[in-house]
Amino acid sequence: MSTNPIIQKVWNFCTILKDDGVGYGDYLEQLTYLIFLKMADEYAKPPYLRDVGIPAGFTWADLRALKGAELEQHYMRTLTTLGTKTGMLGQIFTKAQNKIQDPAKLSRLIALVDEEKWTILGADVKGDIYEGLLERNAEDTKSGAGQYFTPRALIRAIVDCVDPQPGKTIADPACGTGGFFLAAYDHLSRLDLDREMKAFLKSKTFFGNEIVAGTRRLALMNMFLHNIGEMIGDSAISPADALIAPPAMTVDYVLANPPFGKKSSMKFVNDEGEAEGELTYNRQDFWASTSNKQLNFVQHIHAMLKTTGKAAVVVPDNVLFEGGAGEIIRRKLLQMTDLHTILRLPTGIFYAQGVKANVIFFDNRPASKEPQTREVWYYDYRTNVHHTLKQRPLRHEDLSEFVALYNSANRHDRKATWSEDTPEGRWRAFSREELLARDKASLDLFWLKDKSLTDMDDLASPGEIAEEIMESLEAGLENLRSVLGALKISA
Repeated sequence: MSTNPIIQKVWNFCTILKDDGVGYGDYLEQLTYLIFLKMADEYAKPPYLRDVGIPAGFTWADLRALKGAELEQHYMRTLTTLGTKTGMLGQIFTKAQNKIQDPAKLSRLIALVDEEKWTILGADVKGDIYEGLLERNAEDTKSGAGQYFTPRALIRAIVDCVDPQPGKTIADPACGTGGFFLAAYDHLSRLDLDREMKAFLKSKTFFGNEIVAGTRRLALMNMFLHNIGEMIGDSAISPADALIAPPAMTVDYVLANPPFGKKSSMKFVNDEGEAEGELTYNRQDFWASTSNKQLNFVQHIHAMLKTTGKAAVVVPDNVLFEGGAGEIIRRKLLQMTDLHTILRLPTGIFYAQGVKANVIFFDNRPASKEPQTREVWYYDYRTNVHHTLKQRPLRHEDLSEFVALYNSANRHDRKATWSEDTPEGRWRAFSREELLARDKASLDLFWLKDKSLTDMDDLASPGEIAEEIMESLEAGLENLRSVLGALKISA
C-alpha cells in the first residue's frame, strides 16, 4: 500500500463504501465522475482558463454547495445532463448513474475529492489510485471485470520486447481499461523526446476500440489521469466493434489481449427474442470466415498493420491448434508475416480462471510469393511454472529472462538455451518447415518434462496448491455455465 496520504484516503473510503454494498467498480465509476468535475473546475481558473464545456448549474461548485436529498437529486441530474454532451465530456458521462445511495457518504466523497488539487498531482499518484482500483475490481469475481484486465507484469514485458519507437502509431482493437496504452506511454516517455514528439505521443499515438461502455469510460479516465489526451474533442477510443469492418487506418504497432471465449459475443435474435446463431464476420480482407472471435481478432490485427507494422497478441491455446479456419490462418501467418516468437504462458495469472494462453509476436511484410517466416522461437514459461493470483502472482522479474532472450535490439542474433546437453532450456527455435509438417500446422508444442509428475520436492506450497484447486473449480464452473447456456440456445 502506498504511503501517499491521498491514496490512503481513497482506499479507506472504498472500504467504508463496501459495507454498503458499493463494490470497487461502482466506487471507481463515481470517482471518475467527481474527479473529472473537480479537474474541470480547476481548468476553468487561472492559469488555465479553459472551458471544458460544463454547463452552468452543473459545475463542481454547484455540487459541493448541496447536502442531503437535494445533493443526491442534483447529482443524478448532473450525470444525466453531462451524458448528453459531445466530445470527451459526454463520453465520460454516457449512461452514468449514481451508485452511492447514502447522501451523507456521497457528500464525504465529494469533500475527499475537493481536498486535492488534481491538476497539479503527479500522473504517477493519480495513476496509482486508478490502477490499484482497476486491479482490485478485476480481482472481484462478482464484477466480471477480470476479462478486461491483463496482468501489468505481462503487459510491461510485451512492451519491452516490442520496443515501440516515438513518432509511431499504436493500436489495441479491444483495449479494455487501456493497460497496453499506459505501458507504451511510460516506455516512450522515458526517451529523450523533443517538443514535437511529446505532442505526438500525447495526442496522435494511441487508437483503440472498446465496446463495453463502462470499461471504455474507465479507459478514457485512466488515460486522462496519466496526462494522455485532452478533455475536449473526440476520443481515440471508439465504442464500435472493431471486427465489423476493415480498419479505417493502418498503424505501426498493435498490442492487444482480445477477449477470451471461443465464440462471438454477438448473436442473432428472432422475433420471439430467441437466439438463433452467432455472428460470423463476412470480411473480404479476412483469410477465413469463422465465429471464433480470437481467430477473427488475429485476422483483423493483421489487417490493421502497415507493411512494416509489428504486433504482439495474447491468444488462447485453441488459436495455435484448432483446425478449419484456425489452420488456414496459421498457414497464412507463416506465409505472409514473420511470425517470429511465441511465449507460452502459465495458468494462474489471469483473473478469467483456467486460461491457457500465449503471446504471439509477428511482423507484417509487403506482399511476396516467398514465405516470410523462417523460424519461430518459443519460450516455454508454462511447464514447471506455478503462479496464483494471490499466493504467487506474476511479477515483471519472472519474465526478465524472456525479455533478455527476445533481444529486441537485434532479434536476428538469438541464442537458444535448449539443446540435447541442456534439456531444461526454455528457449528454442523451430523451422517453418517443421511447423508446417505438423498436423493442421499446429503451433501448440512443448518439449520440457513436467517435473511435478516425477519430483515431489518440486511441488508448489500447500497454499498455492489450494489456490490452484479453487481456480480450477471456478474455471470448471464457468465452462459448465457456458455449456448450459449453449444447450439453452440450441433447445
